[in-house]
Amino acid sequence: MRDSSFVDRPSGESGLFRLWTCAVLLLAVAIAHEGFCAGSGGAAPRAWGDWPDWGDQGDGTYRNPVLPSDYSDLDCIRVGSDYYAISSTFQYSPGMVVLHSKDMVNWRILGHVVDDLRQIGPELNWDRMNRYGRGIWAGAIRYHDGRFWVYFGTPEEGYFMSTARDPAGPWEPLHQVMGEAGWDDCCPFWDDDGQGYFVGTNFRDNYKTWLFKLTEDGRGLMSGWRVLLNEGSGREANKLYKINGIYYHFYSEHRPGVGRYVMMQRSTNIAGPYLEKRQLGHAQPEASEPNQGGIVQTEQGEWYFFTHHGQGHWEGRCASLLPVTWVDGWPIIGAVGDDGIGRMVWSARKPVANTRIVTPQTSDEFNGSKLGVQWEWNYQPRADKWSLTERPGFLRLHAFKPLERDNPKKIGNILTQRVLRTSTNVVTVALELSSMSDGQVAGLCHFSRDWSMIGVRRENGAVTLESARNQRITRGPGITTPKLWLRSTWGLDGKCRYAYSTNGTEFIPFGETHAFGWADYRGERIGLFTYNNDAESGYVDIDSFTYYYDSPASRAAVGGAGRD
Repeated sequence: MRDSSFVDRPSGESGLFRLWTCAVLLLAVAIAHEGFCAGSGGAAPRAWGDWPDWGDQGDGTYRNPVLPSDYSDLDCIRVGSDYYAISSTFQYSPGMVVLHSKDMVNWRILGHVVDDLRQIGPELNWDRMNRYGRGIWAGAIRYHDGRFWVYFGTPEEGYFMSTARDPAGPWEPLHQVMGEAGWDDCCPFWDDDGQGYFVGTNFRDNYKTWLFKLTEDGRGLMSGWRVLLNEGSGREANKLYKINGIYYHFYSEHRPGVGRYVMMQRSTNIAGPYLEKRQLGHAQPEASEPNQGGIVQTEQGEWYFFTHHGQGHWEGRCASLLPVTWVDGWPIIGAVGDDGIGRMVWSARKPVANTRIVTPQTSDEFNGSKLGVQWEWNYQPRADKWSLTERPGFLRLHAFKPLERDNPKKIGNILTQRVLRTSTNVVTVALELSSMSDGQVAGLCHFSRDWSMIGVRRENGAVTLESARNQRITRGPGITTPKLWLRSTWGLDGKCRYAYSTNGTEFIPFGETHAFGWADYRGERIGLFTYNNDAESGYVDIDSFTYYYDSPASRAAVGGAGRD
């Protein structure tokens, strides 16, 4: 599969569409400075999500968010001149996404840690689908003894870990570190003498946070040794650091009426007592509570906090990068206020100058034998019902019965990726319909709080256009062409509009407007799907998935329509 970061428009797109997209993107550039107002730590959006500009500005500065998409429960480390981050993925497979950057501003998807969710438990498989809002929660990534190590928790199944020489994989099969429900937000730490430690929160027992010793191989916990670090106040987001001989325990806590904010306690002994603690940043609900991530030192000695924003919005929990200032031995996050506590920073100088502007992968022409790293199935997929090799150059999706008739949450093998909250988003899918069977439905969908789709249904040998929002279906005209293009467009308001084309050039609006939402700790997803209520029969071939969006990379390419 070729990298399509700066590829020209796909065949079939009209020149008018390209000109329209360029005009919209240039307009977004023109209004970028108008859409912001003065605020602490740089320009702040007038309202959450009102950011016509984001990421690398091409002039040595950046604007938050650096990733306006669902990258939740972040952790970040530096190895040499490279930065690596992980983000929780819940019920999506493959699980625990790994990101790479050269400057903590420009990120690409590197891969995933968990290739098969059945290693965690059967409820995450396509034949059960019982873990919405559960599955892979927050984790931590560390580099130790020449290897990368990732640990994470699942609320029902316990703690797991994997390790790899290369963060792009392959990763070892999962090892279960603790098989007890009710724990989350863990982090490993290896001291100078090689002894490993592990911190985690028991949220079912008043959010008690415990410190354990790791076994020598790092794959289990030593029995008979644990230390209580703190409890209560919804404390989680644990990280352990040793800086200048001091042990730091980073965490977040929640106060009713205030929100969730970042805290830290420190000690000269790993086992405590941790008598000193400090609030590092304000909750700032207007900034959607930047509160969970990793503190990282650059090669030049500067410090930053790569974090998600903890409140749920339709784009999910997006990612920002905040400078860190050390005050009296405490890493204060963001702009240091008169009270000594940090506040949100919306723009700043890049940690590393002269790096290439890149953005996470989205578009795919399905030319390879493996799916692109941007894709995640909703639950572990049924392996015999999809293929990239049965017809090279196409993604073939075979239809089978959903676990519950016409229930979107029980449709197997929905192939998804994250949406971005940017000024302009245009997704176009080209699919071939000639091998559909009676009872089969296929198309392009969005889902989180609500479900919507545009697609086709075959009945009595005839194929008909169809759109749906939850259980409300809109019937359209018959489709007699063997190929169909489906399109979804949206902007910063998160309201998508569907259209279709039978020639790839002229698109006709169709169906209801769909308002994106937040549910099960997840932002909106876009997906490709097919199912058949009546039989395991029929398939569709997907030729391409093209995602144009307003991005720093698209502006760098002469302000044109960017496709990643």
